[in-house]
Amino acid sequence: MSTTVIQRKWHTTAEVAAMLGYGLSKTKMLILTGEIRSIKDGRSRRILPRYVDEYIERRAREAEQGWSV
Repeated sequence: MSTTVIQRKWHTTAEVAAMLGYGLSKTKMLILTGEIRSIKDGRSRRILPRYVDEYIERRAREAEQGWSV
């Protein structure tokens, strides 16, 4: 018998805040302004893992560009 592991397909706003080490208010603002993309699912917002990765990579690129100036 094999065991199936289900991978998360999306995260809640609170989960993303915890992952990034941000407060919930800041994370909600990033979503509201479109800096972190999200999907409306009923009355909730869901964030795909790749959206979090995109945000982190964009912030890292911006920081690296700031260092080279």
